Amino acid sequence: MPGPRRLQFYQADVFTDQPFGGNPVAVFPDADGLTDVELQQIAREMNLSETVFVFPPTDKAAVVKMRIFTPTQEIPFAGHPVIGTFFVLATLDRLALREPVTRVLQECNLGLFPVDIHTCNGVIERVVMAQPSPQFLDVIDEPEALFAIARALGITKAVISETRFPVQVVSTGLPVIIVPVRTLTAVRQIIPDVAAIADLSQQYGANGIMVFSTMTVEQSSSVHTRMFAPLIGIVEDPATGSASGALGAYLVQHGVVDIRPSTEITAEQGYEIDRPSRILIQVDSDDDVIQGVTVGGQAMMVVEGTLTF
Repeated sequence: MPGPRRLQFYQADVFTDQPFGGNPVAVFPDADGLTDVELQQIAREMNLSETVFVFPPTDKAAVVKMRIFTPTQEIPFAGHPVIGTFFVLATLDRLALREPVTRVLQECNLGLFPVDIHTCNGVIERVVMAQPSPQFLDVIDEPEALFAIARALGITKAVISETRFPVQVVSTGLPVIIVPVRTLTAVRQIIPDVAAIADLSQQYGANGIMVFSTMTVEQSSSVHTRMFAPLIGIVEDPATGSASGALGAYLVQHGVVDIRPSTEITAEQGYEIDRPSRILIQVDSDDDVIQGVTVGGQAMMVVEGTLTF
């Protein structure tokens, strides 16, 4: 009878330069041979918002193929798992790095996307990922629908409508409901109704709700955000790369921030759950048309271990 299997894994905190901040992700760099059932079982065992499994690429242009699982399901694309995985692979010397920037292609279930690894004197300073072109989907403006969203967040409809910006479903890979809120206090006082948010997410074909305010805790931040995605098993996410890309596109599309050919936005997230995060978003636009969205940040290795099963 064969003995137990052992798999090395690593856990990184992403979008932070401090251990125990940001958003943790578990990375299994040698996942070849695992079945779909085993991948889901392992992700449930890790019990993080996402766990990444690294496989040899099926497209020779890519350096790796990634599959990303929440505790309940596989998802086609995500932000902090990509940042964390390439930080881990670079830290383990699995990638040939060239200073100051190494560009590689990652393969995921949505296709091939570039990732830039910024290094200085052998230190990985940040990892930046390109995201799919933004899609601006449903604008949610019916009074009853806005009341339902406000109720699900435990806030008044007025603190949403008084921003004069729309509630809209936007996607840069994964659709998310973007909800503007007038004050930082209102954002911080949100008490999510998990069932209601899951129902609304399903109704609008989104993964969850991202709330933002242009009032921030840190002076250097552009927006303060919170992300609720109970539909995919995440009640509140400390730092959400995919939704932050969608948010960056929304902020530029609706003129919420000062727009330049390359608009740089810093989002702060995770403060309410004691995992402060800083997410760097860049939106390139020309003639009022968004040409590209990137999301990046720092990461810290915090766990190395062996899974035995």
